[in-house]
Amino acid sequence: MNERELLMRREVDASLHQWREKEKTALELLRVVGELRFDHSIELVLFRRDIYDCRPSEVINHHRYASNYVGKPLSVAVSLELARAIARLADLAPAKIDLGKLGAEWLSVREGSPDVDQFVQRILGFTPLDAEQGPDPKDVVLYGFGRIGRLVARRIITQTGRGEQLRLKAIVVRPSMKDLREELAKRAALLQSDSVHGDFPGTVEIKPESSELIVNGNRIQLIYAANPAEIDYTRYGIKNALLIDNTGVWRDRDSLQVHLRPGIAQVLLTAPGKGIPNIVHGVNQSLLDDGDQAVFCAASCTTNAIVPVLKVVDETLGIERGHIETIHAYTSDQNLLDNFHKKPRRGRSAAINMVLTSTGAASAVTKVLPQLDGKLTGNSVRVPTPNVSLVILNLTLGQPTTQEQLNGLIRHASLHGDLVEQIQYSTSTEYVSSNAVGTTTTSVLDAPSTIISADGRNATLYLWYDNEFGYTCQVVRLAKHAAQVRRKVFY
Repeated sequence: MNERELLMRREVDASLHQWREKEKTALELLRVVGELRFDHSIELVLFRRDIYDCRPSEVINHHRYASNYVGKPLSVAVSLELARAIARLADLAPAKIDLGKLGAEWLSVREGSPDVDQFVQRILGFTPLDAEQGPDPKDVVLYGFGRIGRLVARRIITQTGRGEQLRLKAIVVRPSMKDLREELAKRAALLQSDSVHGDFPGTVEIKPESSELIVNGNRIQLIYAANPAEIDYTRYGIKNALLIDNTGVWRDRDSLQVHLRPGIAQVLLTAPGKGIPNIVHGVNQSLLDDGDQAVFCAASCTTNAIVPVLKVVDETLGIERGHIETIHAYTSDQNLLDNFHKKPRRGRSAAINMVLTSTGAASAVTKVLPQLDGKLTGNSVRVPTPNVSLVILNLTLGQPTTQEQLNGLIRHASLHGDLVEQIQYSTSTEYVSSNAVGTTTTSVLDAPSTIISADGRNATLYLWYDNEFGYTCQVVRLAKHAAQVRRKVFY
């Protein structure tokens, strides 16, 4: 081996050694994350990305994503330093803490504030715990077990930790088979494996004799019923529960109130509703704070995707008028092959056609942002992809702007304020729909694609959104808020 080859070999070995050291650090971070989660009900995330259950290499890659927010990657070593400091705090209250946000602030003051423990204590501000562990967990019932229902079940169960906040107690379905034991097994299989979102990261067992699913230790009763009026939930030990209706069969107050059976205190619809509050969490969830609203809804996936960004733009630059065009993944409402459908065009095969169709997104926005009433139009095209949609906002602004300024406003909102759980910011020029699968935010701004007219008054924004899982995360956030079980957060 000559001198050049020897030098190259040493460089390769050094690179691999550095990578292994990073993986060791990430593995130790995951150990601390797990202990905080189960021993103290502290959930650590990184710029809203879940890191519990990640591989060490994924944790390293998530840290590279920090450059979108703070201009440079965040090291795993810094996150580990902060996680250990959090673990050393006495009597820490149940909380959700963003290590990315915390790390960015620590790096900006570290030289002048060398004591990491004092820094964490000062910044978090909600420690030590004032001798209370928070409210009792809320019982949850899922009415329906389709695409959104199964994802809600996954999200609630994977966030259970020590059992605080929400506990899934039952799932109600209309019986589809004569052999209910076989139906239980089939529904368990659909929960376990998903063609879009992958396998469930845990165990799914069935108890046919009692019609129960046992998912990561959570005992979940499967209740078979033809309509809501048949059920007394107290028979299953369910009390004061929040029922999440993901069937879409009942859409108005009168029909949804039928769910208010013994054992059920609140009803949350996972679709736009009539005559009930349409809530986009992060924007107008305060409508539920007086406790008088027993029936409400989480609006639609598209409404959740666009409202947070529209709110930012309207409050900073003003919106005079605009058009919303949604490029939407096909849904089970459409036909797999050409067949009769009561709505125009939707009878044509979803798997091989782009289908122009109507959307209520523009009018739905005004239920959440009434100041935009009469200013927006909207339409939609269903396309042959099973998940992830794209909304194009074409806006006439109240004052001129630049691409840099407008992107900067949305980037700031993704890192600071009330919408950090809703808005993600991407600087990638290679971003495509599959990149958004599994995002927990309502939408991802494709910053390089933002277009501003020559006079600065017309803007076109592109927002990717996981219309299944991203929306599900909003449903769960709203459920926690309505149930008054949300932990303290540091974002």
